[in-house]
Amino acid sequence: MEKNTEPSWYALYTKSRAEKKVYEELKMLGIETYLPLKREQRQWSDRKKWVEVPVISSYIFIKIKPQQYRDVFNARGVVAYVSHKGQAVAIPEREIEAMRRTVENKLAFSVESDTLKKGEKVTITSGPLKGIEGEVEEIQGKKKLYLRISHIGYMLVLNLDEVERNG
Repeated sequence: MEKNTEPSWYALYTKSRAEKKVYEELKMLGIETYLPLKREQRQWSDRKKWVEVPVISSYIFIKIKPQQYRDVFNARGVVAYVSHKGQAVAIPEREIEAMRRTVENKLAFSVESDTLKKGEKVTITSGPLKGIEGEVEEIQGKKKLYLRISHIGYMLVLNLDEVERNG
């Protein structure tokens, strides 16, 4: 946990399939919470149904001040903070915003793979994701760009229109 008094974003591990319950309990505790969801069609033996499921299973994101650090454990289903060497790791606001905008907009983009290289820093220059920064983790074909969300071991897979190099 950082030593400042400003709120920061953190990722929490939850018990399996407890993300929505944890989300509701944290909100009731007055904690700013983000649970990215996607719609999926599920098949049961007798029917199909559209359901909202977490984009990343067993993760929920919270924005808290240092004095709220222990409060999150009052929500049933919280397992632990995503941490490094025993310290909760803050997630940059821009990465939460990138995830939020990616999930909410469900946009299709394109990119020319020969202009980008693995490890290169990029900024999206048009569309609803304008201003989002990331690092090229992998390029697959001409349409997919993988942007790493630091500290949680996941990447956003984006199809991009225009990418401008930082630099």
